[in-house]
Amino acid sequence: MVKFTLRSGLRWKVSLAIAGVGALVAVALSLVVHNAARASMINSSRDTMDQRIQLAQRYYQSNGRTVLHAKVDDPALPKQLREAAAIGQRATFVQDSGGAPQVWASVPLNNGKILSIHQPFQDRLKILDDLDKALIIGSISVVLGGCALGVLIGGQLSSRLRKASAAARKLADGDRDVRVREAIGGRVRDETDDLARAVDGMAQALQDRLEAERRVTADIAHELRTPVTGLLTAAELLPPGRPTELVRDRAQAMRTLVEDVLEVARLDGFAERAEMQEIELGDFVRRRVRTFSPDARVTVVRSAYVSTDPRRLERILGNLLANAAKHGRGPVDVTVEGRVLRVRDHGPGFPEDLLREGPSRFRTGSEDRAGKGHGLGLTIASGQARVLGARLSFRNADPEAEGGGGAIAVLWLPESSPTSTGTFPIIRVPD
Repeated sequence: MVKFTLRSGLRWKVSLAIAGVGALVAVALSLVVHNAARASMINSSRDTMDQRIQLAQRYYQSNGRTVLHAKVDDPALPKQLREAAAIGQRATFVQDSGGAPQVWASVPLNNGKILSIHQPFQDRLKILDDLDKALIIGSISVVLGGCALGVLIGGQLSSRLRKASAAARKLADGDRDVRVREAIGGRVRDETDDLARAVDGMAQALQDRLEAERRVTADIAHELRTPVTGLLTAAELLPPGRPTELVRDRAQAMRTLVEDVLEVARLDGFAERAEMQEIELGDFVRRRVRTFSPDARVTVVRSAYVSTDPRRLERILGNLLANAAKHGRGPVDVTVEGRVLRVRDHGPGFPEDLLREGPSRFRTGSEDRAGKGHGLGLTIASGQARVLGARLSFRNADPEAEGGGGAIAVLWLPESSPTSTGTFPIIRVPD
């Protein structure tokens, strides 16, 4: 089942919220003003009609004639006014018959008859219509003004958050000089500053902890080099035989592990710098693959001259081939296409946690990879790629579309030299 999500920017959410609140307030105020104005106008008309009926009553009682369009015992007189006249009361009444309201006024006469006047509320309705138009224009102006204010406020907040996000990504990529609080800038002190300071504090604490762990790891590995070297030297003095071969093999494995741990520690320190040279990638790969893995198949689709560190590139290629030999199955294919280098085996593929999280030291992945290596080969390859300013990615082959399964490691070499911090350049990935 596919779920669709609507993603909108913060500035539009803020503007819509302000516009919505403004619209609600404008509608509420318009209704209150409209009803209050209508009630005031009707009451004013009733007062006017009451004054007219009193004047018409005095004139009728003195002259016996009606004025001001007054009528005696009007058959259209509302029932409410007849009831008021029956108890001797002068009254006014608003009759709403679907069109313009009729304002009535009546008074009982001495002869038992009822004198009444009525007039439509038409003129006042025109004034009320004009008032409604003004209220509508004002409400629209309030909504548009709220939208503009929301875009302005939301834009400033969104800009600060985008700057904070970009700084956090640089920090995650290894640029230790970046500070989120300095990146967002501005004189405004709000929750964004609190978030930036918290992120900077967390990043600094993590960096301090990682640096401490790196130093401990490097110190332990460095202290192990001397006894491991002595152990190898002593193993060479043992008499020939199967036990001697086992001791030499394990001592050599320990020495390789110590050297790998030292290399990881140096890479984690972000102090490594590449020594760039111009090389022809296709020829370089052919010669190195012939040394590392003679059985691997090399295909040069299109060669290119690249500026890179040959020693570090050789280390990456050797680790990728060693990983394919240990954890995959043959044949191993190495493809060069411009600045892109691919190494593929036909084994079970990379484990899901490696594809999701990337290489991790001392984690060998699935059960079928247990006991083969220490998980440092791909970690070192990724670290060396970062020093080169390259990008190393891992994926599994599609069994149907790519002629069987297997693990595929792809190295994209940059078009320019790496940055001073060894961060990733922007590399366009071919489709």
